[in-house]
Amino acid sequence: MKQFSLLLLFILTVVQPIFSQKKYDIKTIAFYNLENLFDIVDDTLKLDEASPIMEIKENRAAIYQQKLNNMAKVLSEIGTDEAKNSPVIIGVAEIENYGVLEDLINTSFLKDKKYSIIHYDSPDIRGIDVAFLYQSNFFKPIYHEAFELRLWGNEGYRIYTRDQLLVSGYLGDELIHIIVNHWPSRRGGEAKSRPNREKAAYLNTQIIAKIKETDPNPKIIIMGDLNDDPINSSLKNILKTKSKKSDVEDGDIYNPMEEMFRRGQNTLAYRDNINLFDQILFTSPFLTTTKNYSTYKMYKAGIFKPQYLTTQTGKYKGYPFRSFGNGGFTGGYSDHYPVYLYLIKEVF
Repeated sequence: MKQFSLLLLFILTVVQPIFSQKKYDIKTIAFYNLENLFDIVDDTLKLDEASPIMEIKENRAAIYQQKLNNMAKVLSEIGTDEAKNSPVIIGVAEIENYGVLEDLINTSFLKDKKYSIIHYDSPDIRGIDVAFLYQSNFFKPIYHEAFELRLWGNEGYRIYTRDQLLVSGYLGDELIHIIVNHWPSRRGGEAKSRPNREKAAYLNTQIIAKIKETDPNPKIIIMGDLNDDPINSSLKNILKTKSKKSDVEDGDIYNPMEEMFRRGQNTLAYRDNINLFDQILFTSPFLTTTKNYSTYKMYKAGIFKPQYLTTQTGKYKGYPFRSFGNGGFTGGYSDHYPVYLYLIKEVF
């Protein structure tokens, strides 16, 4: 009888908790600057001939295919540790057109994932666009729109730059909104070019206001290559991002990348300076300070940087292992690291 009692106690204390453990659905959201993913056909309406691959004279087709495979390999691996799947939503920047995206999702690395594409041609003078990829088994878009960022130089000429892409849809049974960005560069210096990125941030606020006309307390994810760090005025003064969860109130935007930046993490390096330009931020409904995961909430944000994405030797040791340099193809990936966000939801 005593042995039976000990066995019953073992079952109650060890086996029962195993069956009572909660189960969670984890989805990965990612952004990646694909560093000049251009095809090898000259578009006479754009300055795509200035792209690095068009400057290469030999084996261009083979290099293009290798570039596609390199990008696809990275995308296929993001999030697999936790979510056991590649990202269900991916924002991308520095792509030329719809065709390169078709080639990308049809590589052996991504073909089985059933990605679909949302893309608009932007007025960028080189033809550089942003785009949106999604696994149609998990995300169902219901609306998308490109918002033009209209800028002028000091002399009154038009600056043609990338659109901002809004995609709204259902992740499972939850409506979410994603804004994909590639803000104006720092050409001419950070201070001189700062107003252009502040205007880009302001356009984000206008998009958010439009979303709130039909969805008063929206779940919004803002992602992109912002060409600004999390502490710059475009984010802190225009978007009014918060870096601490405890400071986030209803309607605020939380930026998990700010604390990463303060700890010295980066997504690119230039002239021995490190920057965290690639970011994913989101509105307060994705954030919770409790353990209530009945709807999708932030689980973790991060920078995806396995060893092979980093230059291991030479002058640029420690920099992202980029695709193009010194007029040729390096065999590398991108001059930016991708970033990601895990969303978690309890499975009942």
